[in-house]
Amino acid sequence: MQNESVLKSDRNSLIKRWIVYIIGIYILSIGVSLAITAGIGISPQSAFQRVFVVHFDWLTQGRANFILECIMLVLAFLVYRKGFKLYHIMGLVASAIFAVCLDFNLSLTFTYLELPEYWTKFLTLVVGDAFLAFGVFLMLQSEVVLMPIDNFVNAVQLRTGFKWGNVKTCFDLTLLALALIFGLILAGKIMFIREGTVLNAILVGQYIKLFSYMYKRYKTKKRFEITQQMAK
Repeated sequence: MQNESVLKSDRNSLIKRWIVYIIGIYILSIGVSLAITAGIGISPQSAFQRVFVVHFDWLTQGRANFILECIMLVLAFLVYRKGFKLYHIMGLVASAIFAVCLDFNLSLTFTYLELPEYWTKFLTLVVGDAFLAFGVFLMLQSEVVLMPIDNFVNAVQLRTGFKWGNVKTCFDLTLLALALIFGLILAGKIMFIREGTVLNAILVGQYIKLFSYMYKRYKTKKRFEITQQMAK
């Protein structure tokens, strides 16, 4: 009976973590949608995808992201080699959910959000980055699966021994360079890389630090309250 209770508890915990993870995915998609709609520069990953989205009618932002995730999964498999596990493929499920949510939210923001003045675009980007960071924060807290892009970065980090943050920075810079190159090839100009790209790089990390700090404060307060109740 005790083993059954433990298994049931583990299942409940896993279900809750998946719920938090999916909520995080949806919030992340809102953030990306707002950043794209703001139109003053987006992250290297989104910029690289959007260069192709605006040139191919069949391609949406969600589909472009999913294709990139599939490519990264293959590359992660090649880097991991024997270290690749079947559960890594579960990241594609998360990517598919994100693709659907992203296209849905983009259709809403493009339809209903009008940004005539620069300050409204700037504010939308700042708010979008907050949503984006909170979505990432929830996904990290759930500790379920990594999306293939992050899994690839993780694989490179494990293979090379470099710090994860440095590998991620190199990856983002590579996507930034590719966005610049393909923008020049397909449109003859730099596309989707502006001041918002720099702002995104700065704000998202700071927002995540803020959310992490607030969460730790909340957990500390909760533990204190429980301790006080037990002492009575």
